Amino acid sequence: MLAKAYEPKTVESKWQEHWKNTKAFAAEEDPKRTSYCVVIPPPNVTGVLHMGHILNNTLQDIFIRRARLEGKQALWMPGTDHAGIATQTMVEKKLRSEGKTKYDLGREAFLKEVWKWRQEHGDIILHQLRKLGASCDWDRTTFTLDEGYSKAVLTAFVRLYKRGLIYRGKRMINWCPVSQTALSDEEVIPKHQTSTLYRMRYAFVDQPDEYLEIATTRPETIMGDTAVAVHPNDKRYLHLIGKYVWRPFPKAKIPIIADEHVDPEFGSGALKVTPAHDNADFEIGLRHGLKVIDVLNPDGTLNEKAGEPFVGMDRFEARKRAAEELKRLDLLVAEELYENTVGFSERGGVPIEPRLSEQWFLKYPRVEEAKEVVREKLITFHPQRWAKTYLHWLDNIRDWCISRQLWWGHRIPVWYRKGGDRSNPDNWHVSVEGPSDPEHWEQDSDVLDTWASSWLWPFAVFGWPEGNEQQKRELAYFYPTEVLCTGFDIIFFWVARMIMAGLELMGEEKKGLSPEDLSSRIPFKDVYITGLIRDSQGRKMSKSLGNSPNPLDLIDQFGADGLRFGIINIAPSGQDILFSENRIEIGRNFCNKLWNACRFRQMNGDKEDNSSLAAILERIDPAHCDGYDHWILDRLIAIHQNLEKDFESFEMHPITHQLHNFFWGEFCDWYVEASKDKIREKGPQRDTSLAVQDLVIRQLLLLLHPITPHITEELWLQLGYSTEGGSIQITQLETTEALKNTLAERNIDPSPETVAAIEAVQAFVTQARSLKADYQLIARRDLSFYLKQEPAQAEIFQANEKTVLYLVGAAKIERTTDLPEGLPVRMTELGSLALDLSQAIDVDAEKEKLAKKAAELKKVIRSAEGKLNNQRFLDNAPLAVIDGTRKQLTDNKEKLAGIEQLLSSL
Repeated sequence: MLAKAYEPKTVESKWQEHWKNTKAFAAEEDPKRTSYCVVIPPPNVTGVLHMGHILNNTLQDIFIRRARLEGKQALWMPGTDHAGIATQTMVEKKLRSEGKTKYDLGREAFLKEVWKWRQEHGDIILHQLRKLGASCDWDRTTFTLDEGYSKAVLTAFVRLYKRGLIYRGKRMINWCPVSQTALSDEEVIPKHQTSTLYRMRYAFVDQPDEYLEIATTRPETIMGDTAVAVHPNDKRYLHLIGKYVWRPFPKAKIPIIADEHVDPEFGSGALKVTPAHDNADFEIGLRHGLKVIDVLNPDGTLNEKAGEPFVGMDRFEARKRAAEELKRLDLLVAEELYENTVGFSERGGVPIEPRLSEQWFLKYPRVEEAKEVVREKLITFHPQRWAKTYLHWLDNIRDWCISRQLWWGHRIPVWYRKGGDRSNPDNWHVSVEGPSDPEHWEQDSDVLDTWASSWLWPFAVFGWPEGNEQQKRELAYFYPTEVLCTGFDIIFFWVARMIMAGLELMGEEKKGLSPEDLSSRIPFKDVYITGLIRDSQGRKMSKSLGNSPNPLDLIDQFGADGLRFGIINIAPSGQDILFSENRIEIGRNFCNKLWNACRFRQMNGDKEDNSSLAAILERIDPAHCDGYDHWILDRLIAIHQNLEKDFESFEMHPITHQLHNFFWGEFCDWYVEASKDKIREKGPQRDTSLAVQDLVIRQLLLLLHPITPHITEELWLQLGYSTEGGSIQITQLETTEALKNTLAERNIDPSPETVAAIEAVQAFVTQARSLKADYQLIARRDLSFYLKQEPAQAEIFQANEKTVLYLVGAAKIERTTDLPEGLPVRMTELGSLALDLSQAIDVDAEKEKLAKKAAELKKVIRSAEGKLNNQRFLDNAPLAVIDGTRKQLTDNKEKLAGIEQLLSSL
């Protein structure tokens, strides 16, 4: 017998241990079965579980567990990402607390420290995912710096270099002064800022008493100015083009040039050009052959080219000092607040610096094919609108800066001849293994961007390119994978790049790809985009706001299954989710109700043969199936069909709502309640009703299993549905069509007429209960009703009379051709229903109570009408107050009409 109360901790820890010990989620190549593979978005080794992980991984687990129930060979591939900048930053922070830097240790010793940190902390999030019930094949856990995976990353670099897609060049890049490394455009977070716009003036060289006004937000880069630019069509400045002005410090003569990039509407329409410290200025400099003066050190301080007194100053300190210097020289015209957008380093958390730097770049491969596979629906986004975002990015793509000035990561497989000219590729050696005479070569010190390893994830996890024979078979079997579940924020970082990597590397080098090539090379077939989880006020969750709950605390409070059910229940597809613990509580309540319903079933009959669908059907006698039996089986078929459609269309949000409505509403509130009277007495009708309950619970557990795996495993075992103790996940879920056919073979085929009749009974019961509730009689079961019906209505009523009396809670429902006068009446689908109040209430006392309520309402109504008829009130009161008064008036008039109707009936 099931325990009286459901204890999630006990049940969940039991099954998590069982799954671990039995390697329950192991998957291998099986040509007889359809493959289904999901690769986990590898969490950073620095990470711990947060609410985004809960949503994302619950969805992946639902997809995987549903695939297992459909008989597919399902593999959920786990792993973690080495997270270059994030991990190195964590270890450097630890070293600083000990008074050390990475330079004190040197590269090799520092990397040993990072590996040590990774061994201690790197798998924390994977252990936390187990507590959520994630059904990964844990023995396959891959780390992006594993030996085999590293070989895949280096092989990809070498192949792409030899194909002319990777090159080294000096270009403007995004630089993080904190991490002191280059960043890709996607690692720069634009943030709205209130800055200061400095209006200053540069004196003309040939007219020292005349000035050209310029506006800038960055006076700390004045020292790198090499020109002033105006628009070639700006009539204000046409006569100045070709003249010179004095850069104030260090004082130097710089030209006035014309360039179409200049916005005549910004500031004065004259732009200071600093080619070393602004992307647009760099492009202007290239067009006009301007000198490039870099006045910043890698750490954001100013160098000797800035001149005194700025050398060694932090860039923001130098900004203030430059403004002071301009003021001292009488060159500062004004300081104004200015709203603008500033790019911040995602990891460093500080404004980035545009920087001219020698870096490795990748020309994105297969861009047009990457668009084609989405346009032709070989890869489908869910919701579809995210495909436009993806395509827009590909239309505006720029070469990817893939080198990072870090020590932790995949070191770039390029060696330079010692003493040779590094700018000459003849002095380069590019290979996975390195040169045969390493003493004559020096390896590039940079590592690859983390995303330049994770973009290979869907195939590198299978040992590509040189896996063993088993890995090669598995890659052919499981690739392409099925669905990628991820957030919208990494469509550019990861999703698009994986698609291009698959198209370029998963097959022979070809100039053009056939439709068959495209289908076999794409990394996945569907992309499910999740929304962002916000708090109940719509704010993004963060530690600083204190609005980000610890998922492990939520698991302790609601159970893993309760949390899983709750988070899916509030997560509309692709939209932001407003989170609150109250909204999650529905998951815990649902699990408790499921447990109690199954315990109730156990208490009402001996354990029967539930070991298979066929065994249960043998216990159902069609001759003793009443309308309610047919109705609940019709609803069972409907929920099967609805969920099939939802999974096919990736509409996950409705699934929990439909399951909740079916189980709690249709099964518990209607079918089980309607069956209580039948199962009191032994006989074939009782046996059939219990078998129907067993059938419905069996199918319900199968439908629920992907969402609430722990409790369904336990109930599956305890209610005798498992064969020799086997797991629910190895049972194949019947398709809707197969279930309908199986029932039909047993002569159980719910007709539309039977279903409609039961729905009419339910509507009748609802109206009768409402009639009782009007007089606060809902708990009374000794009441009498009168019912006036048409013949067709009477036929339905007579067939269900005993059940109706039980569900309504009535002693008698007397059918009559004429209803007695003066009784409250409701029109129902089964006729006109009147409640006999003569023995139910003290009529005089009820009339007095209702009259008092009516008098109070009339007083409130008169007051509201007085306000709304007062022009002074209408002219002066806020619109919201006026609207509220009108609504209150309407609501109270409706209440008064209801009370007057009750008084009339009395």
